[in-house]
Amino acid sequence: MRVGIGYDSHRFAEGRKLVLGGVEIPHPRGLAGHSDADVVAHALTDALLGAAGLGDIGALFPDTDPQWHNADSIRLLNQAYLRVLEMRLHLVNADVTVIAEQPAIARFVDQMREKLAGALLCGPSDISVKGKTNEKMGFIGRGEGIAAIAVAVLE
Repeated sequence: MRVGIGYDSHRFAEGRKLVLGGVEIPHPRGLAGHSDADVVAHALTDALLGAAGLGDIGALFPDTDPQWHNADSIRLLNQAYLRVLEMRLHLVNADVTVIAEQPAIARFVDQMREKLAGALLCGPSDISVKGKTNEKMGFIGRGEGIAAIAVAVLE
């Protein structure tokens, strides 16, 4: 068994769609980033890569490379997972916590689990996604951005 932990955060930006776990969430602002800034997919990608000893998302998909500009992070997650499979490892399960004051994500969790499971070639029951607030503390608590933490177990 191999375990990896991933973390990502992005600040809010005007004029962008908010995408979390591959799902477009109705919100007046999206997240700033080179790709679609999906903190859920980014944290999970880092967790997978970490568990496999393959570095991190920035090494695999650098933001200095224009081909990743506005990239679909679910596609990047799938490409990272294909590398994991090449190492003869596969996902046992993954757990993601989204940390945001707004928006509430509870009604989108099942859609996110479906999207993430599709990218990871598994069932939604192998993926957990939950939301937490930051109790109004720090940049998240002030509504300046969103963060996500993920854990992935491979065997």
